Amino acid sequence: MKYKIVLRQSDEGYSVSAAGLPGCWSQGATEQEAIENITDAIREYLAALDDLLRDADVREIDLAV
Repeated sequence: MKYKIVLRQSDEGYSVSAAGLPGCWSQGATEQEAIENITDAIREYLAALDDLLRDADVREIDLAV
């Protein structure tokens, strides 16, 4: 599975967010550390989402783009 991430450099290192996953942010001193951290954050975000939706009636739809 692939996710788009937004990486921003600052004086303090790098901040990174996962596009399409509200509130899924991380940071790191280096670009590589930030990417590793957002990878972990995405996994945790999706695991939490699975728990929230466990008993819900979840369906998928196809979108013609």
